[in-house]
This record gives sequence, structure tokens and C-alpha cells, in this order.
Amino acid sequence: MSSDNLACPSTSDLRTQPVAALDKEGIGPAMMSIPMIACSTSLSEHHSGGSGTNKNKQMVEQLQRYGVISSKKVVEVMETIDRALFVPDGTPAYVDSPMAIGYNATISAPHMHATCLQLLEENLQPGMHALDVGSGTGYLTACFATMVGPQGRAIGVEHIPELVASSIKNIERSAAASLLKGGSLSVHAGDGREGWPEHAPYDAIHVGAAAAEIPQPLIDQLKPGGRMVIPVGKIFQDLQVVDKNLDGSVSIRNETAVRYVPLTSRDAQLKGY
Repeated sequence: MSSDNLACPSTSDLRTQPVAALDKEGIGPAMMSIPMIACSTSLSEHHSGGSGTNKNKQMVEQLQRYGVISSKKVVEVMETIDRALFVPDGTPAYVDSPMAIGYNATISAPHMHATCLQLLEENLQPGMHALDVGSGTGYLTACFATMVGPQGRAIGVEHIPELVASSIKNIERSAAASLLKGGSLSVHAGDGREGWPEHAPYDAIHVGAAAAEIPQPLIDQLKPGGRMVIPVGKIFQDLQVVDKNLDGSVSIRNETAVRYVPLTSRDAQLKGY
């Protein structure tokens, strides 16, 4: 999901604001009405005097205040994994907006990360396995790893090798560094549409780009009792919640309308970049 610049509301202006989201090609605005939160801060502020940690906490608190987060566990993990470590230098880390990360890719807005973490929370318990498709800068993969812990497994799959390399560096600076070192967290270069069979089946699967239809390999790699959250559609998209029942059947429901960049091949994504 992507959006244009957002103004920061004053404390007396706590109202729902329209958020402009880029279209699937990353160029024209589409409007969605959600609470606008979290004044921006630069990464230079993040690295000075510990203020970034406080601003990250304030971002999470505002997501709570607007009703985006109700889970204490999601609050805990989003406060633990500092978003500023996972956005490009010079971008406002704590604004509720997606950010371009290069290679025609984005990091989702904080409210979307919070939404997906809450939808997957019951499938991110200690010891469980999680797959993050289109892992980008590694932020949500680090959150997953923190939730499933050292006895679990969190796998990020990203088809841009440069993003894989930079995401590993991001994680090494974060609170999830020990999980990366210990092997319960890993990021791999590959076509996420094919999943990552080596550590399947997964209790939780998150897909960070919009599929025209749900890839069958991801359904196959979802554990009975597991849940996948995936944006589906082309011009019009819905965030779909896919639950695999214990008998292997699949139930799908639409959670909310969204706007994500497309889930596609590496060559198609880099076309014109």
C-alpha cells in the first residue's frame, strides 16, 4: 500500500482524515478515509538522544487511541521493533503512510502493519511458523519473529536481492537481531508466490502485495488451523482473510478495501525502474 504526503494533525484536530493512496503502478491518488496519526520525524532525529524510541512508542499509542490496535501483544511487538530502522534514510518514519523503498516497492503504513498483526495474532504464538511474502525492508518479518520467538520460525521471502540484503542489515540493528543470529528468523531471495516449502506448513502467512488471485502454493503451505492475510484484486482490491479449516477446506472473507502494489514477477516489478 502506498500514499502521498500527509499533514500532521494538532491535538485539537483529532478527526478522521482522508489518506491518499497511490494506485497499483505507484502513481495516481485513491482516497481512503482512516485516522491520520503520528507526526513525522526524520531518521536523524531517530538517531539522536533516543528520541526515536519515544516517537515509535507515540506512534503506537496513537494507533491505539484511534482504535486501530486493541491487542496488547501487537502494542508490545510494535513498540519493540522500531519502524525507523526499516525505512530509507531521510523519510519520516512515524507518519501513518507507506514509504517508497526503491525497486518499485513500498513499506506499508503503520496502520496496515497493525491490522495484519492483529488478524494473525492467534497464529503467531510462541513456537509457530510464519511466512512473510514480499518482505521488503524486513519490518513485519521481524515483528513475526518476535511474536513466535526462538522456538518458532519466521521466514521472509523477497524477490529483489538488494532488498533482501538491506533487510538483513535492518534486522541486525533491531531488537530481532538475536533471532536472526539464532536462526529462527531468516530472509531469502525468491518468488514469494511459490511460498517457501522448506519450513512449511505455516501457521501464519502474510502477503505484502496484491495478487490477482490467491496463489495455490500459499494455500497448500498453510497449515490446517492456519491463517493467511493477502490483498487480492487488480483495480479494486480487498484484504482477504484465508482460514484453512482442520479438515483442509478453506474459508475466505474480505476484511477491508485496500490499495497495494501488485504481486508480480521480479522482471515485471522492475520494468521502467
